[in-house]
Amino acid sequence: MKVVAFNGSTRKDGNTALLLKRVLKILETEGIETELIQLAGENIRACNACRSCYENKNRRCIITDDKVNEYIAKMLEADGILLGSPTYFSMVTPELKALIDRAGYVARANGDMFKHKVGAAVVAVRRAGGIPTFDAINHLFLISQMIVPGSSYWNIGVGAKKGDVEKDEEGMKTMDDLGRNMAWLIKKIKG
Repeated sequence: MKVVAFNGSTRKDGNTALLLKRVLKILETEGIETELIQLAGENIRACNACRSCYENKNRRCIITDDKVNEYIAKMLEADGILLGSPTYFSMVTPELKALIDRAGYVARANGDMFKHKVGAAVVAVRRAGGIPTFDAINHLFLISQMIVPGSSYWNIGVGAKKGDVEKDEEGMKTMDDLGRNMAWLIKKIKG
């Protein structure tokens, strides 16, 4: 059993990474292998809506000058997918949005290849706007017919400066609960 996590932040080890690592730590204690992929510094191109993935049906995006096809393959191999983003004007980062669009298109074009995988969103926010960010990530999971575990609150951690989310006790508890619920669900599915 494996979960792959994508940190959509332009800050490699900022608050979003800290939240994702908290969930991954719980998953690891539950015996689930994890991998964290940082999108910081990657030049991820946006989807151009060419729909070549619907014609080719080869589980790949026609754009090949970035790592998105590698990321899609990792998503396909995993039992669970975590997508994390800071809140940029009440939305996900452009890098994560590009990954969502391209992976989502390829998955749907190839028989809903993420169907029945477990997916969860993790959001870092300074003050407000986290719910639209959380919702945008979950749209990929829901349209992909994935299963989204709940937690004890929305999967959001509050903090302005690097490390501040670790002071958000409720946010950290939410990440712990998410990790446990995600592990439980993956184990039930893999049964």
